[in-house]
Amino acid sequence: MPHGKPAGVPCVQLDERLGCRLFGHPDRPAVCGSLRPSLTMCGTSRASALATLDDLERLTAP
Repeated sequence: MPHGKPAGVPCVQLDERLGCRLFGHPDRPAVCGSLRPSLTMCGTSRASALATLDDLERLTAP
């Protein structure tokens, strides 16, 4: 996504199992590598993790 990923839109690099196709690849965006799994970041469920990502996207929108 050369111009960034719009909020609420899944990354085009996610595979069918929601894994990153660019993991470990030099083209992986720095912001992706800076996100570290933790209880604070991910919560205790997928829904909680997605809510945190939604908040981050909203807070950092231009």
